[in-house]
Amino acid sequence: MDVINSLEWRYAAKKFDTEKKIPEDKIAILKKAFTLTATSYGLQPIKMMIIEEQEVLQQLMESCFNQEQISSASHLLILCIEDDIDEEFILSYFKRVKDIRDTPDAILNPFQDFLLKDFEKSSKDKIDAWAKNQVYLAMGNLLTVCALEKIDSCPMEGFHPEKLAEVLDLKKLHLKPTLLLPIGYRAEDDMFAEFKKVRKTMDDTTLHYKNRT
Repeated sequence: MDVINSLEWRYAAKKFDTEKKIPEDKIAILKKAFTLTATSYGLQPIKMMIIEEQEVLQQLMESCFNQEQISSASHLLILCIEDDIDEEFILSYFKRVKDIRDTPDAILNPFQDFLLKDFEKSSKDKIDAWAKNQVYLAMGNLLTVCALEKIDSCPMEGFHPEKLAEVLDLKKLHLKPTLLLPIGYRAEDDMFAEFKKVRKTMDDTTLHYKNRT
């Protein structure tokens, strides 16, 4: 029940305590959790940028609609997709598999050839959409780990990706920002921390298949 209790404790923080910083060992856990997130084909077309400098957070406020979570956060996690998901990117994955598992080419090559052909015939928009789906997987994972570690967070889609990318010069890194996750410790005067969760019942959200034949 520890996981459920942690998820009950979690909420989308609207204001963080600016006097409290997340220690580096906790940040290391989040970095590892992000890296261990499941992704389609295991390709990991995502990266996470971590920002804690207050000066930089202030510079990002305009591109984030001046939302208080950005300026009061201990750290801001920016979840991005890779902009160059091409043949070289896919081949680098299979090289990692070869280096780590020493998988025979006879087993790897058919899967490698399939992915190369599949991505070659896919449009840039389709590949970007696929990559963004992986970011949402990572976000869900991070939200759960944050709750378990008693780190407050607030998942955010509401920002100007182009403006934020310009401030951080992400184009040079071949990254496109997709989601934001400011993290920290809830402020004592954040009234939302005491609100009861509004959720459908489990009977409304889950069902068990029954074979009626």
